[in-house]
Amino acid sequence: MVREHIYKLGEDAQKAARGLAGINSKTKDEALKKMAQALLQKSAEILEANKIDMENGKKNGLSQTKLDRLLLTEERLEDMADGLNTLAALPDSVGEIDNMWKRPNGLEIGRINVPIGVIGIIYEARPNVTVDAAGLCLKSGNAALLRGGSEAFYSNQTLTWIIAHAAETAGIPAGAIQLVETTEREAVDVMLGMNKYLDVLIPRGGAGLIQHVVNNATVPVIETGVGNCHTYVDKDADLEKALNIAVNAKVQRPGVCNAMETLLVHREVVEQFLPELAQRMKQNGVELRGCDETRKIIPEMNLAEEEDWASEYLELILAVKIVDNLQEAIEHIHAYGTKHSEAIITENYTSARQFQKIVDAAVVYVNASTRFTDGFEFGFGAEIGISTQKLHARGPMGPEQLTTYKYLVFGNGQVRE
Repeated sequence: MVREHIYKLGEDAQKAARGLAGINSKTKDEALKKMAQALLQKSAEILEANKIDMENGKKNGLSQTKLDRLLLTEERLEDMADGLNTLAALPDSVGEIDNMWKRPNGLEIGRINVPIGVIGIIYEARPNVTVDAAGLCLKSGNAALLRGGSEAFYSNQTLTWIIAHAAETAGIPAGAIQLVETTEREAVDVMLGMNKYLDVLIPRGGAGLIQHVVNNATVPVIETGVGNCHTYVDKDADLEKALNIAVNAKVQRPGVCNAMETLLVHREVVEQFLPELAQRMKQNGVELRGCDETRKIIPEMNLAEEEDWASEYLELILAVKIVDNLQEAIEHIHAYGTKHSEAIITENYTSARQFQKIVDAAVVYVNASTRFTDGFEFGFGAEIGISTQKLHARGPMGPEQLTTYKYLVFGNGQVRE
């Protein structure tokens, strides 16, 4: 029964995708604005649905971090609406011919950006993804088939009803934004094999979900990242700047993939830097886990085990390690990083450039918090995920990254000899 239901959604999505291919930019942008307006007008209804999910989450023992990701507020709804309006204001990359040339035989060849088609998004307890993903797919001319986590079932259901209806009133085909309305785990495995209906799958969530999708899907997958993000405080760092950045990267919102999980500190500045850092982290409720040498300076710090260096905590825990030089910091990131976001704090231009050249990650920062790895912060309006792979798209994926291209060839009777 689940399979039949989802296959019907896939058929409807395909039909909608064909309709979207002929929709002009003005219609898409008007739909995004109406979706934003509907979120604010129907906020009471959305928050009531979210209240049910929050109550169920507390009963089911969700961690405080997961509850924070699940929670919707008036402010968060406003942010979601702002994201849709920002998308509406962006230029439309679909339909642009980015190159045109003429061959000696007279054939004119051009390359044009086109939608991918039908995008399946599988995600966990973040209802804002419902709106972000739907908006990005619409802006880029794709149909979206959404499968959110059971923790956010009522929130996702209400959000999808509201934004899909708003989009349809602006002229968007029915079926362009759909939610798989079941909490059955079977739904995910059905989507993994829907090559006939889905052009690509994008998983968003923890390592378990992402690896399950990557390892079992026959549909092409864009792998979004687990974020074991590092900040390296160099010997030439401005230490006050480093303190502020480190605290922000860990504390501002610990339950997201771009939060810092490991802090690396150069040996030459550790005596000056670490005591103040420990005090600031303690004030913010952060548990520190350090190597043997850091514990000589901060004895109350817990001992870091091998697994700590590879952990995406998604909570107020931070691993701390002393390194001898820039190269050791880079080697540690290479060994344990997830190619998401990495930062160096330094006033040394040569060290900064070396770090940015060698570190293999989707986003590499100099003197800034890793928390900026975000579609909205990058000016994309939102993002459908942070891609940590290297083919097709990397980093925050905005509307442009949800397009592909095809070639247009114009002739005048040419035949090949």
